[in-house]
Amino acid sequence: MGDYADLAGVRTWYETEGSGDPLVLLHGGFCTNETWGAQRPELAASYRLYLPERRAHGHTPDVEGPLSYTDMAGDTVAFLESVVGGPAHLVGWSDGGVVALLTALARPDLVRRMVLIGATFRPASEAFVAPEMLDALTPDSADMAFFRELYVAASPDGPDHWPAVATRMIDMWRTQPTLDAGDLAAVRSPTLVMAGDDDLMTLEHTAALYRALHDARLAVVPGASHLVPLEKPAEVDRLILDHLAGGEDGTMMPVLRAPAPAPGRDPTG
Repeated sequence: MGDYADLAGVRTWYETEGSGDPLVLLHGGFCTNETWGAQRPELAASYRLYLPERRAHGHTPDVEGPLSYTDMAGDTVAFLESVVGGPAHLVGWSDGGVVALLTALARPDLVRRMVLIGATFRPASEAFVAPEMLDALTPDSADMAFFRELYVAASPDGPDHWPAVATRMIDMWRTQPTLDAGDLAAVRSPTLVMAGDDDLMTLEHTAALYRALHDARLAVVPGASHLVPLEKPAEVDRLILDHLAGGEDGTMMPVLRAPAPAPGRDPTG
């Protein structure tokens, strides 16, 4: 069961489940809360889940003007403040990961730990393995059939509004996000960066995201694609829960996380 929250500028549909510390699940582009089905039972056993559907997605209506990750992050900040009532962990998949990153930059006080799955910090032309795939995407193309069905089944704007949403979403992917390493270094939330080994994003881009963040861990799931939460749900759930639980990494030979030498001490010994 779900309900609507009247946030500034957009009436947002959300669902809740479980009990414990708040955990917000941010779905991917063109997706709905339905795509978190493999994660909800396991995560709800330990956390109070909040699942908002972003503007122009699922049960949440579209808004006037272009679609942007920045506006979606603003919606998420408003959701954290008015519905969750304070800071929470964020798990973002694909576009949801971008929204989580921007939320952590805008309001670090509202973000505890993050998990970013198949996320990007640059436009498709710089991040996708095959950026030319966008040229083949149209509202009525075969590759969009799954997303079109999700939209038609839930949207209060009706099926005829799908082309307007699909066109603007694809335009957003072509030009957004536009973060750089300096922006990412400002994120202070401990973050798990996760991807499939055959993801839409290049492994090089995923590694660059991991390296640029101040406090990050990296998980590349073998035999998985951009749909890794659906393909490897048990592994994904374990990685999420381990990261959100916190604790020390405890590696025997740290390099990136090696402690800085004390002032005045010769680091070579």
